[in-house]
Parts: sequence; C-alpha cells; structure tokens
Amino acid sequence: MVDGQGQVLRVGCAAGFSGDRTDAAGPVVEALAAAGGPAVLIFETLAERTLALAQLARRQDPDAGYEPLLDDLLRPVLARCLAANIRIVSNFGAANPEGAARRIARLAAELGARPPRIAVVRGDDLSGRLDTLGDVARGLEVVSANAYIGAEAIADALSAGADVVVCGRVADPSLVVGPALAHFGWARDDWDRLARATMAGHLLECGAQVTGGYYADPGLKDVPGLARLGYPIAEIDADGHCTITKPAGTGGLIDAHTVKEQLLYEVHDPHAYVTPDVVADLGEAVVTELGPDRVRLTGVRGHPRPADLKVNVCHANGWLAEGEISYAGARAEARARLAGRVLRERLPALSLRLDLIGVTSVFADDAGRDLADRIPGDGHDVRLRAAASHPDRATAERLNREVTALYTTGPAGGGGVRTSLRARLGTVSCLVPREQVPIAWSFSE
Repeated sequence: MVDGQGQVLRVGCAAGFSGDRTDAAGPVVEALAAAGGPAVLIFETLAERTLALAQLARRQDPDAGYEPLLDDLLRPVLARCLAANIRIVSNFGAANPEGAARRIARLAAELGARPPRIAVVRGDDLSGRLDTLGDVARGLEVVSANAYIGAEAIADALSAGADVVVCGRVADPSLVVGPALAHFGWARDDWDRLARATMAGHLLECGAQVTGGYYADPGLKDVPGLARLGYPIAEIDADGHCTITKPAGTGGLIDAHTVKEQLLYEVHDPHAYVTPDVVADLGEAVVTELGPDRVRLTGVRGHPRPADLKVNVCHANGWLAEGEISYAGARAEARARLAGRVLRERLPALSLRLDLIGVTSVFADDAGRDLADRIPGDGHDVRLRAAASHPDRATAERLNREVTALYTTGPAGGGGVRTSLRARLGTVSCLVPREQVPIAWSFSE
C-alpha cells in the first residue's frame, strides 16, 4: 500500500465482535469494489473474554484458538477481495494467529482464488512471560495475558505487500490506523493524523453501532431497516479526517446522532482517549452531516502515545451456577418469592442472587436489596432466576440440584426448569513498558 498516497483510503468494517452477523461483509465489499481505489476490509472480532476462551480452546487443540466463525465470515468475500485488491486486516488470530493464517490460505485454495500473501502479527501474547507483569498475576491461575499493541506492525506488513494481515490482541482502532499509516506514509509521531485515524477506527470498530445498531429506540430514535443494517465505511483523507457512510440499499442510518454516540462510546476522557498509537483529543472535534448517510468528522487532535501498554490478564475464577423456574397465574409472584426463600434456607454456604424476571431483574442487585425492598405485587408471569458463584465446583453445583428439586418440593405450579454450570473467568489489568512487548510480523508459510 505505497501507491496513490494522495487518494482517499476507504476502510469498511464487517464485524464488531465475535458472534456478529456473518452476512455483513458482502455489501461492504461490493461498495468498496464499486468505488475503486485503495480499500481495506476490517474484521474486529476480539474481546477480553473471547481471547481467554480462545486460549482455553488452544489448550484442548493446538490447531484451534482463532476466531471460530472465521470460515463463515470470510468464505463469502475472500475471493472477491483478492480479485479486487481489497486488503483484509483482522484480529481473527486471537490466541493462534498462525493457525488462522493457515486456515485462510486453505480457504482461498478451496475457493479457487489466487494464493494470498498473509502476514501474521505477533508479540501481544505474554502468557509465557508473566514475569513482565509484576505482582498483578501473583497467586492467579492465569488463562491469558495479552498486551494491546498498536498499528505499526500492521502498517509494515501492508507496505511489504500483504493481502491479509492477521493479528491477535491489537487495539481495536489500530486495525484502521495501520492501513492509513501504510497508505499515506505518515510519520510515526504525526500525532494529529494518527489521532484522526484512531477515531475513524473507533467509529468503525463496533460494526453496525454507528449505523443504528445499539442506538435504536422506537419513537425516540427510529432506525429504518434494523433487520438489514448496513455496516460502515470510512473514507479517510491525507490529513486523517474521515467521512462515515455505508453501502447503498442497506438498512440503518448514519447521521450526526449515531456518529456522536459512537464517538463517545467507551471513552472515559474525551480529551485523552489513550491508545497504543496516540492519545486522541476530541475537545475540538466537529461532526458535520454532508448528506443522507454521510457524516464527516474533523478537528480531532493528538498527543504523544503512552510509554506503557495495557495488558489484560484473564484468570480462572471459580464456578457460576444458574437455575431458573417459572410460575404463572394467580399469586405467581408470591410463589416465586417463596421458592427463593426456600433456596436461601437450603443453601447457606452460597451467596445467592435472586431475580424475579418480569418483576425485578435488570435493576436487581447481588445482595438482594432491591428484591427485599420492593413491595410484593401481583405479577402473573414470573420466572425465578437464582445464581451463585463459588471456588468449589461441587458447592456451586448444589444450586442446580436445589432448583431442579423445586419441581416437587417447592411452591405449586413451578415448571420450565433450566440450569447451567460453567467456569468463571476473572480479569485484571496492568501496564507494561512497551519495550518489554516484543512486537513483530512475518509472512505466513
């Protein structure tokens, strides 16, 4: 990506998390191909918990540990991207970037596409170097430890001719900053341009959130065609400013409101949005509607990048047991409350959370204060949910047995019991000097 540096770079996003819609990429790719010029397709499929789960999967199978929906996401568009010279940048790799790269190569062969040049970015995984984390991991059964690395390795791989770049834990906006760095050839300390590209990446990173997903509120914030949302495309200029749009004919909308909501999403300080590449300052940002589904972002400023990188450490954290049972008809709420009291009396070793779905659940609390303070009502359709966590599996599992026993030992008319037991993961974070994180990239063999 070293030609046409004066041209606008178009970056489309086709996934905002692992589990996102797998049919989103098609319209984005067609829009990028129709527009012509330099283009990149990104998939953002990684979060703290999904990365820990990927590490667990790789422990069971050395060939696993990358994005489980990789085939479903890429198969519809990989050949088209290669034919149209649309680069692909993703964090598909999770705990096994090399495995993801091998699978993409095989998928291209299965599709009869030309063999792609696939680059693998590595260095974020510090699971084998816990000594670099100080005291934060002491005494924990660590599942994963990964640093949020930045865009430079992505840029270098693209500049060297990569068709596909597979990463593990990079910062989400860096999936866009890397292509912009490679295309425009910015200096690595051009903080204003880096910050602008970072915020373009931030607008794209959650996929359809900027096109009306996680935004719609009927009668207040109406979104047309929510069932067929178009995913976003950023048109980035040589100064890093961007225009956000989406494929024609798709559902959703892009206006000043959707862009402002996503711009501030998960930003704790608008004057200091810290990423591995730059500290972005939104204090002078300007959002301008250019027309239907076209919104421009300008005015973002940048400050020097931090000396340290954030590391998320996921660790084993006991067991979570959950059980549910429904009560309906006259005095249903009273019967559900009675069932909850029975569970508390039977399970003194567990700190129970009890929810009455249909009465109080979303606003309830683990200590049960909301349920205790709420005046009993006459709910006719109530589902009792009981949950507890405990370090010992057998102790946690007792909850499931007691909820199941409510069929015949609890109040009248209970039914529809469901139970589950699963290992819990906890997360702690720390900062590590960036020079202690050995970031590198290479072409996959």
